[in-house]
Amino acid sequence: MGKTKELSKDLRDKMVTCTRLEWTTRTSASQEACACKVALLKKAHVQAHLKFASEHLNDSEKTWENVMWSDETKIELFGINSTRHVWRQRNSRYDPKNTIPTVKHGGGNILPWGCFSAK
Repeated sequence: MGKTKELSKDLRDKMVTCTRLEWTTRTSASQEACACKVALLKKAHVQAHLKFASEHLNDSEKTWENVMWSDETKIELFGINSTRHVWRQRNSRYDPKNTIPTVKHGGGNILPWGCFSAK
């Protein structure tokens, strides 16, 4: 019976510590945030990038004038396409500052593409 009481007291102490740590974290300058999204690059991709860079390191400006650069991006027409985390107090789940408005079927998006060259 003594071991059970000791274990119970030990667990209670740890729970208080976790609660205190959570409270301290929330009241400090730090805030909860989502991780940034980055492209998944395998070792082969990284090696190919480094190989390309080393092969073209000493290319002249004249060579780069013949290169066409392009890119595309997806833009959401309504809202954001990511998860947003908020810290809220109890019973404030539907407070406007803790919600994200949505529309049915996502609201749509556009995918602009563009290119440029040195010429």
